[in-house]
Amino acid sequence: MATQNKDTRAGDIKKFDVYSNKGGKVVDLSGGISDLRYYESVLSNSVSLSVVVSDSGYKADGEGNPKEDVGVLDDLPIRGGEQCIVEIKDAKENATTLKFNGDSSLYINRVKNSSPKVNQDVFILDLSSREFFANEQTRVVSRYDGKISENVKKILEDDEGLKIKKDIKVDETLIDYNFIGNDRKPFYVCTWLASKSVPAESGKKGSAAGFFFYENYDGFNFRSIDALFDQDYKKKYLYNDTEETTDGFEKVLNYEVSRDIDLQQNLSLGVYSNRSIFFDYYAMDYKVRNFVYDEDQKDGIVTGGNNDIDSVSDEFRLPVSRLMSHVLDIGTLPPGKDISSQLSNWKSSPFDPTYDCFNTMVQSIMRYNQMFTIKINIVIAGDFSLRAGDLVYCEFPQVMGEKEKKNNKETGGIYMISSLCHRITSSDTFTSLTLVRDSFGRKPF
Repeated sequence: MATQNKDTRAGDIKKFDVYSNKGGKVVDLSGGISDLRYYESVLSNSVSLSVVVSDSGYKADGEGNPKEDVGVLDDLPIRGGEQCIVEIKDAKENATTLKFNGDSSLYINRVKNSSPKVNQDVFILDLSSREFFANEQTRVVSRYDGKISENVKKILEDDEGLKIKKDIKVDETLIDYNFIGNDRKPFYVCTWLASKSVPAESGKKGSAAGFFFYENYDGFNFRSIDALFDQDYKKKYLYNDTEETTDGFEKVLNYEVSRDIDLQQNLSLGVYSNRSIFFDYYAMDYKVRNFVYDEDQKDGIVTGGNNDIDSVSDEFRLPVSRLMSHVLDIGTLPPGKDISSQLSNWKSSPFDPTYDCFNTMVQSIMRYNQMFTIKINIVIAGDFSLRAGDLVYCEFPQVMGEKEKKNNKETGGIYMISSLCHRITSSDTFTSLTLVRDSFGRKPF
């Protein structure tokens, strides 16, 4: 049995070098940082970092003694876009270090809340990855044919796209989709394509659609929700009213249920049953598609919990609760390398839509809404080895009158890290995790 107190000690900001945009000059701010926070999320296309800096107007001379100098905001100066080399380490026994240098360097986005005084200047620096800014300078203009996963790679890696040098993990998609970029930003296009993607491993349209596009410390990810929930969990965490943990569990210092079942909201989002009207302007007709979880999705997805969503009363689950409308893309962008082949492909099936939104789009909408059925926020000792998109295994106590508390089999089990924040202050290091899953019930190890 061990306590976790030692792991919450202040981590180490080993390096925080800010380089002048004019070249040649660099300032190390690590000694003046009182609060550092690093963020990742499966709902965010880029990572970010924020620091609170106290600048006294002094800097060390060649012998390490302080000497008067101009504040760094005006001396470097910091005006936005400065490259930052950052290196931070948690306080665990087997410490993990995060290094942001080279292609993974961070850049200053903005200076805010500056409070200049006579002898001290306190300000906040917000930093983001290079791709966050490159996305504002790039547009997707070409036509793309074939598998969505291959086109996402092209948008992220090619010279016409973001030219990303970081690792990119893309799960293979099942169906083809032809589209034109229409001068939209790369991050927007990749997020838009995520909702239209079906994992190749599912082998079936209309049952497991839904991807996330996000960046974490390891690089960029275009991942299937099913693939994320099908991976091994990374850590085990236990919440109790003592300082003791057992069986390889680490301590949850604090937790709160941010969101539990909200039946009215689930009904408004069409989580259980919805109806879509698909307009066919080519035939001047329409089709109606009722999508019910019990018939169209049950047993076709990988869930985080052990209980199915059909544990909700039939009275509320089965009737249609959301109406949606879509336009079929019949005759739009048929596949082919030239006009004649495209015309030939269209003639072979003139009444079929180019993309099967009839099954895929409706199911992905339902899947995204189910993902956040349960949301729990926990705080643990700083652990920089965790990533957004990882799975963790958690145990929470059962509310009961007995002195010996048992684990809750409904809320315990596998959760996905939806977002995280690593925080270093002058006295401690913590990691805050937002955990989500789609259903109750604890799956076995």
